[in-house]
Amino acid sequence: MITVYVGSIEVFDGNLTIGNIAEFLIYVYLLTWPVTALGWITSIVQRASASQRRINEFLDEKTSIISLAKKNIDIKGSVEFKNVSFKYQDTGINGMSDVSFKLNAGDSLGIIGSTGSGKSTIANSILRLFDIDSGKILIDNIDIKKLDISYYRRQIGYVPQDVFLFSDTIENNILFGSEDNNFEKVKKAAENSDLTRNIESFPNKFKTKIGERGITLSGGQKQRISIARAIIKEPKILILDDCLSAVDTKTENIILENLKDIMKDKTSIIISHRISSVKLAKKILVIENGKVIEQGDHASLLKVKKSYYKLFQQQIESEKS
Repeated sequence: MITVYVGSIEVFDGNLTIGNIAEFLIYVYLLTWPVTALGWITSIVQRASASQRRINEFLDEKTSIISLAKKNIDIKGSVEFKNVSFKYQDTGINGMSDVSFKLNAGDSLGIIGSTGSGKSTIANSILRLFDIDSGKILIDNIDIKKLDISYYRRQIGYVPQDVFLFSDTIENNILFGSEDNNFEKVKKAAENSDLTRNIESFPNKFKTKIGERGITLSGGQKQRISIARAIIKEPKILILDDCLSAVDTKTENIILENLKDIMKDKTSIIISHRISSVKLAKKILVIENGKVIEQGDHASLLKVKKSYYKLFQQQIESEKS
């Protein structure tokens, strides 16, 4: 407006023509977008620079988990704990106290206990997310510290309770971490996770996007996608860390029966606070305050009528009510 006003005065005074004003306005218009874009790009560069600094800080962080001897060994899946103890330094809580058990390759292990009893600590130590304070963890009779950690972890399927999914298609979320992009395997993994019916009801089936720009999934559906993601890798050891908490009992039984078939010759570890999740396991550990207070199979633990039996009775009564 100022340009038009001043220009009008100059036209009346005979210093400019209307064509001069029009040319000037066109040039101003042509310069507006480049100047705006420059400011926009500057803002993006500043944000990218800040993000890159944070990424570099993460990448430069030195790990305290070091492999003593880098052996790329294809494991069979036996797991043995020998008097393992671990204390969380920040809280002083004993995560494990003198824990001992042996799990042969191809066997199934159930770990049950209340919240905070130390169940997940056992799972995290098998993944070697930290080094234990004392005792030994043996994988195929080899000290876990002597295995190349990256190669070893690639042979483990781990499903945590808190699931992380990407804002991407269901297919890509299941395939994450897998070296094989075979769609038939994706479908089979979804079937074994009792997810096929849900996926078929979505508009784009396996190509349906989830997350911010897609559909919203229930807690149980998220957990089952995470299970499918783990089993498509065909791991030597499968760890389910209380990841069936958001599914109903019927769905839970279907998944566990399917897992029993696909993990027939592989090691599986199921962690839960529900007996229905662990009762099919060959061996069950009852954990309390970081200690193994009972171990055996479902039938033998019911016979001794101690902690496992009491928990079983409580859950039966809870289901009735």
